[in-house]
Amino acid sequence: MKLIALFLISLFLLQSCIVNSEIVYHKDASSTSVTDIDNRGFMTEMKAMTPDSLQQDEFSEMEKLPDTWTNIYELEKREGRLKTKSPDSIKIMKKIFLKSKKENNEHSGLAFKLERFTPDDYLALKNFIKEEKLPLDQNIFNKWDGKTLIINTENFNLKNLEEALRSKSPEDGTANTAGMVGMFFKSIETSLKFENKIKSVTGKHDWLKQIDDYSVRIEYDVKAMYDQEAKFKKADKEIIIVTE
Repeated sequence: MKLIALFLISLFLLQSCIVNSEIVYHKDASSTSVTDIDNRGFMTEMKAMTPDSLQQDEFSEMEKLPDTWTNIYELEKREGRLKTKSPDSIKIMKKIFLKSKKENNEHSGLAFKLERFTPDDYLALKNFIKEEKLPLDQNIFNKWDGKTLIINTENFNLKNLEEALRSKSPEDGTANTAGMVGMFFKSIETSLKFENKIKSVTGKHDWLKQIDDYSVRIEYDVKAMYDQEAKFKKADKEIIIVTE
């Protein structure tokens, strides 16, 4: 998807990106997640690096990004780039939405939403993103049955974001993607919210804390994430949250 690719490439130009994700766990064992990538100042940086002769073409592409939630199936059709005929892929594409964020009438970020994904949808999504790399929160793949969430703390990483950047970036910038992420991102957080009250939390991790009766938050230490010698006070491999 050309429009998404253009946006992802832009992430390499900034050193103050903020990524916030929110995953809402529904009682019917589905979940809805939103990943919000905020890089205000993007247009200024891009324009400074783009020759005047190319600006009209490049930035007119960015203006095509919708400012209301639109599923990527419709976007692919609109761009005339829809290639898949697989019913499973089309079903997933219709449940993944994106929209452009604007500030002072200029593009300032992008948000992705996965609407009411079931466990089966997540299995299909794993196959889909092997081809179409999207900067989705890795924690969406934790197991949720409508009452109990099992968090694999190995998902406290930026794997999907790294792969999306690597797949959309110029070849000479792909080799050290993982090492560069720590320099480019100012803040990365994930909020996990539940429709029912949290009954118990078993397991601990330095980056996870309970905010209130209905939510917990993961605050990533990006520097420690890429430091092999970093030590944690609490780093259980599994955290189990049971709701009422």
